[in-house]
Amino acid sequence: MTLDCHSDHCITCSDEGVPMKVLGVDEERVLALCEGEDGSRQSVEVALVDPVAVGDSLLVHAGVGLVRL
Repeated sequence: MTLDCHSDHCITCSDEGVPMKVLGVDEERVLALCEGEDGSRQSVEVALVDPVAVGDSLLVHAGVGLVRL
């Protein structure tokens, strides 16, 4: 079996990183309301990129903000 580590999807869960814009931040729960390019909204855990501010762009994978873009 060969693993392709050069694809656009996570080899573990087949999900992909999605750029999203921060619309609101709940600092107490370390969550942000984010909006994707398609207008979809999602609650995102942002501990890895804390602090996060409204207007920031994040790369989000499986509901977790990975890095500020």
